[in-house]
Amino acid sequence: MKYRRFGRTDLKMPVFSCGGMRYQHKWDDCPPAEIPEENQRNLEATVLRSLELGINHIETARGYGSSEMQLGWLLPKLPREKMIIQTKVAPFATAKEFIETFETSMRYLKLDHVDLLSIHGINNAELLDWTLKKGGCLDAARQFQKEGRCKFIGFTTHATTDVIIQAIQSTEFDYVNLHWYFVNDFNWPAVEAAAAADMGVFIISPTDKGGMLYDPPAKLRELCAPLSPIAFNDLYCLARPQVHTLSVGAARPGDFDEHIAALDHYDQAAEAVAPIELRLRAEMVRVLGEDWCKRGLEALPGYQAMPDELNVQEVLRLWTFAKALDLTAWGKMRYNLMGNAGHWFPGNNAAGFDPARIEAALHGHPFAEKIPAILTEAHALLFDAPKKRLSEGG
Repeated sequence: MKYRRFGRTDLKMPVFSCGGMRYQHKWDDCPPAEIPEENQRNLEATVLRSLELGINHIETARGYGSSEMQLGWLLPKLPREKMIIQTKVAPFATAKEFIETFETSMRYLKLDHVDLLSIHGINNAELLDWTLKKGGCLDAARQFQKEGRCKFIGFTTHATTDVIIQAIQSTEFDYVNLHWYFVNDFNWPAVEAAAAADMGVFIISPTDKGGMLYDPPAKLRELCAPLSPIAFNDLYCLARPQVHTLSVGAARPGDFDEHIAALDHYDQAAEAVAPIELRLRAEMVRVLGEDWCKRGLEALPGYQAMPDELNVQEVLRLWTFAKALDLTAWGKMRYNLMGNAGHWFPGNNAAGFDPARIEAALHGHPFAEKIPAILTEAHALLFDAPKKRLSEGG
């Protein structure tokens, strides 16, 4: 395993983390007797395989249903000093709710402390305010820190880049969990801001949200050869020293294998991905045109500034990669969350918009006149049955 310094925490962080949101039995709390023995054996085998590989960062969340409880049957039996344990608790309007939720997490985990405590889902300005206000969630987390119940405090986010940077610039956090990978470059300024503040940078779900790369289309496999799409995306991220660890949401022990294979190229990551990136971007230019690839996704308004809160930035991102690289199944999965997943996936899709109002809202953008037609095409390509987040049963 390869390791990187996790920002000012000085933790020796493996470049892959064992994410705890896919091997648990249920997305809701449930009685212990309801957990199938086979499921618990698989969870334990997955965590033990992770540790065997040197992936000693085990992370979960209060929002991951039975994950904490099931981990609590295993983690106390393992050498605590050899593991970095992270859990995540959502921000609440009151510190009392945050405290009670953290206490539930710790009861389930059966640990006296976690190394990393994340404020889970600072996804808009209101949730950031709930976190930072005097007597709010961060103050409660600081008290846990003083008591030795957590060592470092960070946040996770699906927010727009401006909100993420605002949270980083508060200087209150030791690390951040955020989205950034080949098919989502929007948050690079936030990654750079976190690195400049010497924060740890944890990339969320690069395999699933980064293109459903465990089941890639033939076109992507061909363009990424001789690497697999998973290996390419891993190395694309790890070629940047600002990035410290990538989440592997393993559902079974074998899910680590392809990521571990990517480490054969770790010391020459930039050289390994460069020709593949050139091929991918050349194909995007061939399909979409050079001008779109250079300027189409630049300086798009946030959903809050668009008529009917149409998330034009996200719709156009999904259309761009679905159309150019055949990532249609992934695009549908993400597109149909819009409007159905609350602040975790804000804004609306391109159903029933007014083209004139959209064009007016995009005044000054180089593709203002063309984007309404692209939105119509994107909806036709990607709309399916509305989806829910995994944690909501979708």
